[in-house]
Amino acid sequence: MFITFEGGEGAGKSTQIQKLADHLTSLGKDVIVTREPGGTPDAEKIRDLLVSKHTANWDPVTDVLLLFAARKIHMQELILPSLRTGKIVLCDRFTDSTRVYQGDGLGVSPDVIESIKTTSIGAFEPDLTLVFDISPEQGLTRAHKRADETGEGDHKYEGFDMDFHWRLYNGYMELLSKYPERCRRVDATGDVISIAEAIFDIVTAYPESGCQAARS
Repeated sequence: MFITFEGGEGAGKSTQIQKLADHLTSLGKDVIVTREPGGTPDAEKIRDLLVSKHTANWDPVTDVLLLFAARKIHMQELILPSLRTGKIVLCDRFTDSTRVYQGDGLGVSPDVIESIKTTSIGAFEPDLTLVFDISPEQGLTRAHKRADETGEGDHKYEGFDMDFHWRLYNGYMELLSKYPERCRRVDATGDVISIAEAIFDIVTAYPESGCQAARS
């Protein structure tokens, strides 16, 4: 099963993806945690370019092309081989991030994005997508706090104006209605434990997860 975590800056995805991985592992599941852009050594090289503040002025179509180049490598080298051997793959971001960041946020036509997607990775989509719902103001506050505490973060998108981040938020909320068969909303405003419990309830209720027995 392929589960993706989606949301704006500072939504708490990285914390929750590890908590879900730990929980599923405790149930005897074989779990792989990965991220996009990146996930493999070659794809991580492309990530370094994409998240750099020095590339903030690149044409957003260039971003889309690089994202799908990294995504194809990621799929071929990690995601598909893991799924074929029965593993659960948890991924921090996937194609929906491109649809929202480069599409809703930066104005790339959805037709362009879907055409590049079809050419590079075909019809492949996640089995389940968790969409983290948190206001841009609260998310950016978290992101900046994380950057201050760890020295990580402060990627180029965190420096974009608030209108951009609200376009991202609205784009993510639209995913819930556009792809209702696989997208589930996660209230990301609560404490870490309550969010983790809500995510596990969503995953165990999903028919293809194979985790229903854990509910009893």
